[in-house]
Amino acid sequence: MTDASVLLFIGDSITDAGRRDDPDGLGSGYVRLVAEALTQRGDEVTIINTGIGGDRVRDLKARWTADALDHRPDVLSVYIGINDTWRRYAGDPTSAEDFERDYRDILQQAADAGIPRIILVQPFVTPVDEQQQTWGEDLDPKREAIARLAQEFRADLVALHEIMARSSADLDAGALAWDGVHPTPAGDRVIADAWIDTYDR
Repeated sequence: MTDASVLLFIGDSITDAGRRDDPDGLGSGYVRLVAEALTQRGDEVTIINTGIGGDRVRDLKARWTADALDHRPDVLSVYIGINDTWRRYAGDPTSAEDFERDYRDILQQAADAGIPRIILVQPFVTPVDEQQQTWGEDLDPKREAIARLAQEFRADLVALHEIMARSSADLDAGALAWDGVHPTPAGDRVIADAWIDTYDR
């Protein structure tokens, strides 16, 4: 990457990670770990975190201009989708078709704005209870939509669901995500490492 690149991370609580209570604006999650790793190795980057807990893709769409495009990032990282899944089980579903439509719309806006590089992170669940064992029926089509959109927009893809599944295979339930969704410090490290691996390609 060129010097002084602007990297913007947008998404839900996994990206947010308390960033609005953090003087650095990074939060305590994977975004901070990415920022620390890139700084330690000498990359000249500005990291911006605009994650908001509870967001679905429709919420990103509503704030896309102010919280993504107006920052004119060199790298735009989008990590969204798990709330679109879990709210189905709370009686407020997002269909895979609506999810893909709204996601395509924000990516098209980013492409039209000339953002040079986009990284898409697929959402994950590492089940900690019987109900979460069934979430794949809703989450899998959304992950597949993200993979299609990555190809369509020539974005880089972090296949995080697969990565987290492999990483947690020999661990106790909740070791990487205490509730199956929100990362522990160890889970944030896996996410950060996977993101940096993709960034460095």
